[in-house]
Amino acid sequence: MPDFLLELFSEEIPARMHPAAAAQLKSVFEALLKDSGLAAHSIEAHATPRRLALIARGLPAASVATHEERRGPKADAPAQAIEGFLKSTGLQRDALETRDTGKGVFLFAQIGKAGRATAEILAEKLPAMIAGFQWPKSQRWGPASASTASPRWVRPLREIVALLDDEVVDFEALGIRSGQTTCGHRFMGNGKPICIESVDRYVHHLQAAFVVLSADERRAYIREGAARLAIAEGYRVRPDEALEAENAGLTEWPVPLLGRFDPDYLTVPPEIIQLTMRTNQKYFALENEAGDLAPAFICIANLEAPDGGKTIVAGNERVLSARLADARFFWDQDRKVPLEQHAEKLKDILFHEKLGTMADKVERVAKLARWLVETHPEQFPGAQPDTVERAARLAKADLTTGTVGEFPELQGIIGGYLAEAQGEDPGVVSAITQLYAAVVKGCVPAAVAIADRADMVARFFDAGMTPTGSKDPFALRRAMLGIINTILTNGYRLPISFLFHAAPNAQILAFLQERLRVLVRDEGVRADVIDATLFWNGNEDIVAVVATAKALQVFIETDDGKNLLAGYKRAANILRIEEKKDGVTYAFDPAIPLAKYIGETEKNLAAFFVPAEGATSTAFFDEADALFGHEDFAGAMKLLATLREPVDAFFEQVTVNDPDPETRKQRLGLLAAIRDAMHRVADFSRIADLSRSDAA
Repeated sequence: MPDFLLELFSEEIPARMHPAAAAQLKSVFEALLKDSGLAAHSIEAHATPRRLALIARGLPAASVATHEERRGPKADAPAQAIEGFLKSTGLQRDALETRDTGKGVFLFAQIGKAGRATAEILAEKLPAMIAGFQWPKSQRWGPASASTASPRWVRPLREIVALLDDEVVDFEALGIRSGQTTCGHRFMGNGKPICIESVDRYVHHLQAAFVVLSADERRAYIREGAARLAIAEGYRVRPDEALEAENAGLTEWPVPLLGRFDPDYLTVPPEIIQLTMRTNQKYFALENEAGDLAPAFICIANLEAPDGGKTIVAGNERVLSARLADARFFWDQDRKVPLEQHAEKLKDILFHEKLGTMADKVERVAKLARWLVETHPEQFPGAQPDTVERAARLAKADLTTGTVGEFPELQGIIGGYLAEAQGEDPGVVSAITQLYAAVVKGCVPAAVAIADRADMVARFFDAGMTPTGSKDPFALRRAMLGIINTILTNGYRLPISFLFHAAPNAQILAFLQERLRVLVRDEGVRADVIDATLFWNGNEDIVAVVATAKALQVFIETDDGKNLLAGYKRAANILRIEEKKDGVTYAFDPAIPLAKYIGETEKNLAAFFVPAEGATSTAFFDEADALFGHEDFAGAMKLLATLREPVDAFFEQVTVNDPDPETRKQRLGLLAAIRDAMHRVADFSRIADLSRSDAA
């Protein structure tokens, strides 16, 4: 079975486009094969800076012949209908078969398609596939570019290689004739064209011309080569998979080289140095055994230089030195100004046209953060209100610094360094540093971060600027997740109404519920279980809600849980029907003594709910209250499971709608007791029923 190679050789393809382009090439080729009645044993797609390539292994030599019988209109149908059928089949009238189906005499067409050579199919369909390839950005080139109808590609397309084993698949696409000639490395390949002898020799030919086809192999060369150079100097590379991928996308023959910079620059915060190297220069940062940033870096060249890379390294060192000098200038200037003065300039930064300036926001957050720790000091032990308020007032001050202006990604990080340099309380420093973190730890940082995010959500919701579909321009989903994560991580028992400083509107409650579903879904908790617990019986304590939901999730997946849930659903359905019919709401009457219940089955169930003489509640409810009081949610579920057997027996042996009105009322009361008992835990009506047949 033959193998197929397609290479689309062009000028440099942006590295960020490589993964999607390779995936698209594989996808559209698979669709082409499927549409043609072909299949391959395997398909792989690759991208380098100057080529997209696809290798399909194990293609058939030809497509399989097919036969289709298609029923048409009745034999006496209008001529126009018959003509339409003939046109769709490509047959003449005398080729149709007439057949009595018992429901009328119909015309039938026998349509056969002979198999076609794979090379012929590919030559026919590849031009459209290539012309229809989608790029985020594309361009026209050459003399034809004056017309908007001219060929387009991400960069000028130069060559197309199309081989089926060692034979050229001949076609023309985007004005280029297919063949078996391509180019190697731009510099090390000496500009000589390469003739690809066969699909099996393709990778070998490229390697000989200093091109590594596989992005994974290029990443491995970068990772392993960088590690060797670093170890030789007593350092190690700070891992950065995204930077590995980017450098692999920028090179066809990656060559790691080690460079150095003046250790004096290490007085600048290490995040500034690493970001300068990473973002602007695509360098890997190195560190010593203690984990501190080292005055050295790894750059990735796209060739093996005759001098071993000395000139390349020297050039990169000069560029980096200039950038670090700029960074140090901004840092030194910012350190001369107290954070309070930086904060004063926030009044000149607009937060949002409907919500005022950044200074307005800081004022709101400072007051809210202080209020949080003043009203719930037990949740923020050791967090002094004055400290929290100061942290909130300084948390966004670094937005006005030159360093953050140059490196926006370091918001908060720079503020933390400046706060530390001017001797601020450690809680203030930590609060500023962690402000933009996904999860914030520590009482002062958490109070400030929760207040900041709560203000974001509340203000934008109040202004009617809520997330819609996939659009969330103000990152409110991230803000709400940050609130939830910080509360759960620190174990804060903060009700939502308190969190938002007032009773939140229904939209905010629904928004929080949706975000909480997303968060716990990764932990295996179903959305309906969260819905059954959040806000139920006024429960706004997210920590307790999640703990209850996890215990409930485990319970409803047990045999007892599935059966009890089914029993609850049955009880709730009967009650809903009978209450609607009777126009009343049935409730359990604890004053009815056990002796009044008919039969042992009813007595066994009623015993859970009828208090002993002189008692105000049953042992069942006393124990349930104690378990919930100690937040033993797993124990509460085990207690709930004890209802399973008497509930099962009740439905198997008792007729609820007894002809005697008093007996019927008594039994409906027992159903209400089942419903109410389970409602002490959660709203089981929100949980999807697991049929008894699914129970193990």
